[in-house]
Parts: sequence; C-alpha cells; structure tokens
Amino acid sequence: MRYLIFLILTCATLLPSLAQAYDVLVVQSRRDPAYDEVLKGFRAQRHLSERIIVLSDYADTDIVRIVREDNPGLVLTLGDSALTAARKLRLTPVLALMSLGIHKQRWSDNICGIGMFASAERYMEIFKAMKVNRVGVLHNPAKSGWYLQEARHAAQTAGIELVIREVREPRETLAQLASLAGKVNGLWMLPDTTTVTRETSEAYFRFAQEHSLPLASFSVAYLGLGAAAVVEIDLVQLGRQANDMAVMMLHGGSDRYVVKPGKTSVKANLSVLKHLGISSANFEASSNYFSE
Repeated sequence: MRYLIFLILTCATLLPSLAQAYDVLVVQSRRDPAYDEVLKGFRAQRHLSERIIVLSDYADTDIVRIVREDNPGLVLTLGDSALTAARKLRLTPVLALMSLGIHKQRWSDNICGIGMFASAERYMEIFKAMKVNRVGVLHNPAKSGWYLQEARHAAQTAGIELVIREVREPRETLAQLASLAGKVNGLWMLPDTTTVTRETSEAYFRFAQEHSLPLASFSVAYLGLGAAAVVEIDLVQLGRQANDMAVMMLHGGSDRYVVKPGKTSVKANLSVLKHLGISSANFEASSNYFSE
C-alpha cells in the first residue's frame, strides 16, 4: 500500500512536466500596440490556452528551457527578436508573425509563419490608379530579393516598368535614390530593413517631394510623412489567420511554409494626391480602396 501511494505521488510530480501544460507559448519581442491587435484577432477565433513572455521585460530569457519545462503545443512569435529566440527550437512547432526576418534565411522545418509583405499585385493596382508606369524601388537582394522576383512578374502583367536599385548597406540608400532622378515617375518603399531605416526613411519623402513623385509605402505611419498611398495589413485579421494555422498545427498539420497576410487595404493621402494632380476618384471608385 505504501508503495502504491509512493508511486502515485511520484507520477503526480512527473506528469505535469510531461503533459502539455497549455496550447500556445506567445513570445513577444516587446510590448507594442500592433502586437495587441494581432493577439486580439488570434483570441477571437478559437480559444487556445496560452502563456505570454515579453522578451524586453527581461535581461535574458531561455526560451528552450521554458519550452522544455512547459511543453506547449506550439510557440507563437511576434517580432524579429522573438523569432530569433525561438529558432533554437528543433521539435516544437513555431508560428512566426510580425517579422521581416521570416524571409531572411531558411529556417528549420518546424518554423512557418505569415509574412509582412502584401502581394505585389496590390501595389501595382495603386500605381495604375495613380497613372504611374515607371516605378523606382530600392532593395537588398539578401532580404527582399525573393519579393522582387514576384514584383517583376506583377509589374510586367500590369504594364509597369520597375527601375530597381540594389542596396547592400543603409549608407548606400541616398546615392541610389539620387540615381533615380529623371528616370521614374513613381517611388515604391519596400519593408526592407536595409533600405528603410530610421535614418534613411525621410530621404524617400524628400526625394519624392523634390521630384513631385507619388510614393507608395507599406505602413499607415508614412501617410503623415508624405506617402501618397499605403497598403496596410489588417492586424486583427492577421491574428485570425494565425489562429487557423495554429489549430491546424496543433492537430498535426505538417506543412511548413510562409504565407502572405490574408487581408490588406489601401489608404490614400488625399492632400498629397491633390498636390500631385492625381484624381482621388481613381481610388474612391473601387471598393478595394478607402482614403484617409
């Protein structure tokens, strides 16, 4: 009898470490309202038990140890730092969101995610609406070369010429922008962390203003700086999309891939369009567009 009691107590001690403690370990790079929006959508779809860790709250966090001790069904990362911390995992599925780094290199087979690049076709719609047919674009091939392959095809289909400049280091951005003078009638700002930094982003808008060029970008924050239009990712819908993928992964889904965000919308800066002599009716006439 004593042996039986001892065995039961031993199992009770060991089993929590062996059983799945919760469904999802959420690892955030930092506290960010955008991440809150994503999680709002993630939680609205289907309920999954979770634990949240914000890396910026700690000097050092050992995600591998936490996963080993907690044994979650999967790890959901938000941001590049979170994805980097989770890349040491080899068996636990990882679903990466809000990270440009998901496209940067080949990850382990247990990592998949939703990218931060909207479809190139969406941008071509914008340029056609603004009657732009020669578009300047800067990029680092190591970070967004894969996307430029898609963009070239989309541009060709739309009858738009891409005038491409390669940038290997942020300091090259200004010179490459200057090389576009007189060669393009529109500018495209990609979410490329080499060409678009805190130091270089203003250069895009100065160049666009000096040469009276409409600029299309990827963040609504750039509308106030002078972007003519942006393609915005619906963050709540992104969370819902992630929830669908998470449920599939928790039920044994084995596909490992990076998909595009499922829902995007276009916002236009009406004052910039008016200044450039571009009719806002080109945007308002389509239900795909709405203006700010």
